[in-house]
Amino acid sequence: MRTVLALVLSLLLAACASVPAPPQPDPSSRPMPDVFGADSAPVPEAFLSTEMPEHEIDSVASWTTPEGHTWLIATGKKSHQLVVFDGDDGDYRLAFGERGDGPRQFNRPNGISVFGDLVFVVERDNHRVQVLRLPDFEPVAMIGQDVLRSPYGLWLNETAPGELQLLVTDSFMADYRTETLPPMHELDERVKRFRLRIPPMGGLESEYLGHFGDTTEAGALRMVESIAGDPMHDRLLIAEEDLRVGTTLRVYDLAGNYAGTNLPRERFRAQAEGVALWACPDGSGYWITTDQARDLTVFHVFDRRELGYLGSITGEKTAMTDGIWLHASATRRFPYGALFAAHDDAGVAAFDWQDIARVLSIRRSCE
Repeated sequence: MRTVLALVLSLLLAACASVPAPPQPDPSSRPMPDVFGADSAPVPEAFLSTEMPEHEIDSVASWTTPEGHTWLIATGKKSHQLVVFDGDDGDYRLAFGERGDGPRQFNRPNGISVFGDLVFVVERDNHRVQVLRLPDFEPVAMIGQDVLRSPYGLWLNETAPGELQLLVTDSFMADYRTETLPPMHELDERVKRFRLRIPPMGGLESEYLGHFGDTTEAGALRMVESIAGDPMHDRLLIAEEDLRVGTTLRVYDLAGNYAGTNLPRERFRAQAEGVALWACPDGSGYWITTDQARDLTVFHVFDRRELGYLGSITGEKTAMTDGIWLHASATRRFPYGALFAAHDDAGVAAFDWQDIARVLSIRRSCE
């Protein structure tokens, strides 16, 4: 009997060994999943701008004019222009610039930020950050063209009166056609750091201070774009967009060291994109992050101090969001500020902050 059982067992094992293992899917070929935000709270948009797909809008920043009007300035990757909308109703105002490599010209503008009356525009294909003075877009400076390779996002931090620190993400690839990553040791160049000085008589002086990026499997920045910081808590959030390793926001300190933690990957089912901070002077506040999806963008909100998850919202139509911008001060329409977001590569959306606060049961002001 034992002989028969041994024979049967040996035949079964041989049969199992002869069956090839099922093919494993290539993670690089996975499509971006659609996310419907079924577990998110709906917040209707305060407005959606006119759709202008010819621009392929990526990111947005706001500026308050001396007369108290709010401008939304968006980057047009395809048109190589800056597109200005009214920040209270989304009406189109003007488009500025043309393709080129000179002052007041752009080549695939991507990230954008505003400090005072200066607008900083990252140009991926001109390998630089261009600085212009509002409202007339007067040329002020070109930054980083000798060290940036494929820049995308940026973050500005005022370190002293008249002095800024500029961080720029640099998502160069070994082969862009196949999104082949550089060798791991080269990922220490994913973020470039600059010191900027604004002299009293105008202009801008810049100094390159080096680069950073973790080179371990856990903390490396493989495909990067959006970045934002919180000096009070010595924290940077940097979007990791590579779906092959799991998209999330990695946590670094301001010195450029990986903190050993990420925002929860299970929250980002499409692709982590924009990030913004709602900050109060006492150190409290909220991080707003973006999960880019084809049908509806999901905006996740986390506690500023502990990074604990507080809830998610979607709009009624806002989708495929890249950059976001939090305008925390009052405007003529938004008494508690607004969250502005790129929408479907074609326009911008606005959410009233007090609507977000009410739905998620979070604060609408620091008072």
